[in-house]
Amino acid sequence: METCFRNKQGLYILLFLCLPGKMCISIQYSVPEEKKSGSLVANVLKDLKMGIGDLSARRAQLVFKSTKQYFHLDTLSGNLLINDKMDREALCGKTEPCLLLSQIVLQNPLKIYSIELQIEDVNDNAPNFSKTEFELEIPETVPINTRFPLESAQDEDLGENSIQNYTLSPNEHFWLDVQMNEDGSKYVDLVLEKPLDREKEPHIGLTLTAADGGMPQRTGTVQININVLDSNDNFPLFTQSEYKVRLKENSPRNTLVCKVEARDLDFGSNAQISYSFHRVPEKIYNLFHLNEWTGEITVLGEMDYEKETSYAMNIRATDGGGLSGHCKALVEIEDVNDNAPEVSVISTTSPLPEDSPLETLVVLFSVMDRDSGDNGKAVCSVEINLPFVLKVTVNNYYQLVIQSPLDREKVPEYNITITAIDRGSPRLTSTRMIDVHISDVNDNPPVFQKPLHEMQIRENNIPGLLIGSVHAVDLDMEQNAKVTYSLLPGKVGDGPVTSYISINSETGNVYALRSLDYEHIKDFQITVRATDGGSPPLSSEVLIRAVVIDENDNAPFFLYPLQNSTTTCNELMPKSGEAGYLVTKVVAVDGDSGQNSWLSYELLKATDPGLFSIGVQNGEVKTRRPLNERDTNKQRLVILVRDNGLPPQSSTATLNILLVDGFSDPYMKMVDVSQQEHEEDETLTMYLVICLAAVSLVFLVCIITFVIIKIYKKGSRETFIPAPPPFPPARPEFPENCSDSQSGSLSRTYHYDVCLTGGSLSSEFRFLRPLIPVFSVGDPNIPVHHRASSGSQDITQEVKDKESREQARVSLSEDSAPRSGGPGCNVNQAIGANVNSGQSDWLAYQ
Repeated sequence: METCFRNKQGLYILLFLCLPGKMCISIQYSVPEEKKSGSLVANVLKDLKMGIGDLSARRAQLVFKSTKQYFHLDTLSGNLLINDKMDREALCGKTEPCLLLSQIVLQNPLKIYSIELQIEDVNDNAPNFSKTEFELEIPETVPINTRFPLESAQDEDLGENSIQNYTLSPNEHFWLDVQMNEDGSKYVDLVLEKPLDREKEPHIGLTLTAADGGMPQRTGTVQININVLDSNDNFPLFTQSEYKVRLKENSPRNTLVCKVEARDLDFGSNAQISYSFHRVPEKIYNLFHLNEWTGEITVLGEMDYEKETSYAMNIRATDGGGLSGHCKALVEIEDVNDNAPEVSVISTTSPLPEDSPLETLVVLFSVMDRDSGDNGKAVCSVEINLPFVLKVTVNNYYQLVIQSPLDREKVPEYNITITAIDRGSPRLTSTRMIDVHISDVNDNPPVFQKPLHEMQIRENNIPGLLIGSVHAVDLDMEQNAKVTYSLLPGKVGDGPVTSYISINSETGNVYALRSLDYEHIKDFQITVRATDGGSPPLSSEVLIRAVVIDENDNAPFFLYPLQNSTTTCNELMPKSGEAGYLVTKVVAVDGDSGQNSWLSYELLKATDPGLFSIGVQNGEVKTRRPLNERDTNKQRLVILVRDNGLPPQSSTATLNILLVDGFSDPYMKMVDVSQQEHEEDETLTMYLVICLAAVSLVFLVCIITFVIIKIYKKGSRETFIPAPPPFPPARPEFPENCSDSQSGSLSRTYHYDVCLTGGSLSSEFRFLRPLIPVFSVGDPNIPVHHRASSGSQDITQEVKDKESREQARVSLSEDSAPRSGGPGCNVNQAIGANVNSGQSDWLAYQ
């Protein structure tokens, strides 16, 4: 009866939910319990008359009345899948059918389908007795056919899977009678078939087996121990056959539910009554406590109206003689407002574009309260001062929509608190936090920190040098805030800006593509554009002024005397000049700027370092002291000019100063001196050529003569002895060690004077002449007839040689002084040749 009432009540509720707006359609499916997660229940597309993709397009949601989601709806395929393994006994207990109610909610337009999922029972529970052994005490005077009720086994399964039969182990005293209750459950009675005789058999042991009808069949057994007692002819009797009480849910522990009472007309131990639960489910033992001696039933566990609305208990009273009586206690649970409303979010639009139009759906949710009556009715609200408003729809569904424009740059995220309050007493409240992120649209251009940037770069930079960076900030986010940089067309100097400068499109770093020269480009301007990645893109521009910093990369250059000129710069100065006389002023310039172009002059070299000085700053060449006769007529100055850069650079120039006795036209004097030097150079060259030709001719004649004499000597070596040549009367001066004691030969040396010009790396060969030694007349090694015949001739030759040598030396002395700035150098080179006989000496002399 109770089951039928619940089924009707569920149908009435379902019909009530489906009536408003004709938006609810009921669909039924069945699924066996204990199926694995992910198993297919059914495909709802056909029942919903929809095609593939319609569920996801309409944002279908599967909503359950319970908090636990046992099923899952695949919106792409329309398959209804098991989300978690189900136990029918835990969900519905003995309730039949076991239904799970859910709804499929479709949006745009809103439509709701009610789904009834019937959980079918499978044989997953074996019959189970509350104890492993039962103790019975039966008086021996009990007549045959007396029934002894036994505790039935419990099987959580239903129908054929529940208990179908009981069997008793073979014995001669009892048989088993199986009966069926009005609700379809079976109970068993032990029927006495043969009278008991305590003296013959005081204890009897039986085995009771319960079997269900499932496949495979499951069984449960219990041991029945019967103790035969002496006679006890009165049974305990309860004052009421049924006790009915009402109990509020969540009643505290030890709350008195009711008290049962039984009486026995016997005396002594046969009249002592004890109370116990009989044939009750296991959960009764967990929820209620029965005092064995007083019969008081108290609350032991927590009772929840939402789980169970009533409990029925069978109570047995047993006297000391083993006789028992039975009654029933029915406890009805009253609902209290102990469940707060539950907010279930169906869908959330997050992130939400900041340019979303008004009335856009943000959140769709439902509110449920498991209480009944006014305790289960709830109202919802959201915070004020939000750009959203709450709208109520059918079946406790709510919509949160936009009521004012959004701006992500001001508020990027909203934490919406939904508050649900029921109408019970006291009222219960629950809240649900929903985060709605506002997505960005490209509504902000990039912004530079300042409109003008100034960067500095040193000249002669290496190509690819980082000279600075620019940075623009975009208030948007992600791709809309991704800024790229580019150069706008323009010119630097005489070329396009892209040939001088480049910019990293991602970082904004500015690089110099080529080496810059401060002397050509001192500064320039470029324009950088920052563009974001939005669609359409937004951009802004900034002006960059690049200043080139000078470096000391130019050496000073002499304007006077002109640097790198092929003509020597000569200055005339009178020998009468006093100390501090301004000879000339050197002028140099530097292409750099600033301190890199500050020049200082220094006298690097001079023919006479103590004669001249130069102004460090102005380059004026002045005398340090008066001139005197010992000063050379031609003074050569090497002047160095150095800039003030780091590191400093320098240049040198050469200045010739000619000292004269007095002059009126410095230019004519300079030309005369130059012409005189040129004529002296030509005369010296002519002398040199003549000397070389003469020496070569003498050498050639000597060689030819030597060869002829050798040939002639070979033919008449024994008969012909040549006459020795005449020698000068004077005896030559030889070193003491020039004679060979063994051979008797005379060592003879020829002297040559070699003059080289000084002052330059190259040398000029000026003079080469053999110096023939003069032999003494009294030399014993020379025959007498040669002395007389050749005396006058040798003296004449010697005089001529001395005059020629003296003239050449004077010429060289005059020529070398103005050209080299110093005395010439004479190198005497001795070339010796030893001869073995007088004939060899003669040939060598010739």
